[in-house]
Amino acid sequence: MDLTAVGINLVKCIRTGEVVELRSVWKERVSVIFFLRRFGCQVCRWTAKEISKLKEAFDQNDVHLVGVGPEELGVKEFMDGQYFKGDLYIDEKKQCYKDLGFKRYNALNLLPAALGQKVRQIVTQANKDGISGNFTGDVMQSGGLLIVSKGGEKVLFHFVQDSPGDHVPLDTICQVLGITATAEAEEVTLPQCTDACTR
Repeated sequence: MDLTAVGINLVKCIRTGEVVELRSVWKERVSVIFFLRRFGCQVCRWTAKEISKLKEAFDQNDVHLVGVGPEELGVKEFMDGQYFKGDLYIDEKKQCYKDLGFKRYNALNLLPAALGQKVRQIVTQANKDGISGNFTGDVMQSGGLLIVSKGGEKVLFHFVQDSPGDHVPLDTICQVLGITATAEAEEVTLPQCTDACTR
């Protein structure tokens, strides 16, 4: 992956409306960048809530938490739901997604991926947590996570979703950053499905 090419892609800041190069988010500090599939995606909303549990630890260690969505559709509802505690941006051209290798599903592989065990487990947990979702927007886009050192000297971590239910555990993010999280950041352990779940 060419971080220089990714860094010059333009993204729009939701808070200010300003269009900036992505590299501006890691210019001054280490950045954890969560690339959402869609703002209406229930799994993405749950994952955003989970990663936001680390915000206090990030602030204490001068780590910038950033979320990037592939389209503006659904962003107001996402913000109103307070699913994410970091700064939000839109990659309207989806160029960052392309450059980072975040695949697009097609009609043949979307349904099996969306009905997979990982997705079902997160949806169950999201429902318990009162997090809902919808199917508006580009359902074909996948996402991932990128952790970049201050100044963009190094990619510390690059994660590409294989299925919509894939996400990076909070303890892995902390290990990559070399930080310790507080009790608020206790990760939800998803139930492990047995054969009985698929019957």
